[in-house]
Amino acid sequence: MSKLVTIFGGSGFVGRYVAQRMAKQGWRVRVAVRRPNEALFVRQYGAVGQVEPVLCNIRDDASVTKVIIGANAVVNCVGILSEIGKNTFKDVQALGAERVAKISSENGVVNFIQISAIGSNEGSSSNYARTKALGEASVLKYFPDATILRPSIIFGPEDQFFNRFAQMATLSPFLPLVGAHTKFQPVYVGDVASAVEKALSDYSISGIYELGGPNIETFSELMKRMLGVIQRRRLMLKVPFFVAGIMGKSLDLLKAITFGLFPNNILTQDQVKNLQIDNIVSTDANDLSDLEIRPTAMETVLPEYLWRYRVSGQYASIKDSAKGLKN
Repeated sequence: MSKLVTIFGGSGFVGRYVAQRMAKQGWRVRVAVRRPNEALFVRQYGAVGQVEPVLCNIRDDASVTKVIIGANAVVNCVGILSEIGKNTFKDVQALGAERVAKISSENGVVNFIQISAIGSNEGSSSNYARTKALGEASVLKYFPDATILRPSIIFGPEDQFFNRFAQMATLSPFLPLVGAHTKFQPVYVGDVASAVEKALSDYSISGIYELGGPNIETFSELMKRMLGVIQRRRLMLKVPFFVAGIMGKSLDLLKAITFGLFPNNILTQDQVKNLQIDNIVSTDANDLSDLEIRPTAMETVLPEYLWRYRVSGQYASIKDSAKGLKN
């Protein structure tokens, strides 16, 4: 019988790519999600019954146990960028990761992969970065040979980075940038999925790997790149950190006093803290090259999904070609 992998958050941005790759490798894939009916699309990644979405709440022992039983391997892709209701950084990224690792160990799982993030640090003032690190520590407690993957900003068709700012550029004449000079090393979602596939296929792979693409650019440089792809000109407003801090605190306060009626999807205090630190692969870290993966350049992927934000959308390239013929 083929091996079974349970992917927590398997219908999310990274998880769906992992599920697709493992199905192609012949694995049975159990996609653990909060809303299975919204994840039915994962079934098309394999043969009938090979990939199945199943109900799971990472904050509940019984729920986690049910989806782990019988699995040979577990991949935890669950993470949040902002807190919503009961899904706090502590409950999801620290305690959630610990629960998944502990129950996986108790049920005979032999291979565990944790998706974390560059910048994970137990001493960080950022709740996001600190809970990511606490989650890593818990995983290594139960699985000393686990593989921890720390990607920089991840890009791809469903990303919440380039898509978000490209959408903003279609609605506003300017782009506000917090941390305009902060450096990032965006990594393609397909390369992250390849790293997971390598770790699942080769039990000798373990330890911490920081994943970044071939380009290191500042936030403002990334926005210039994005604007070039969508063929739009926008004024970039560099917001000082002290101003951003006030904005984040005010928006967080509004969320609190309205009991979440007005969720802060704009800018949080925690995000401001993270934006003050470069998000790039450390010089002494294991990286994609140690997994024999050649990182994908942004210029080969961004045009494939950002074209819809151009003024002429899918017809932009045709118009450009027509101009060339006229000349």
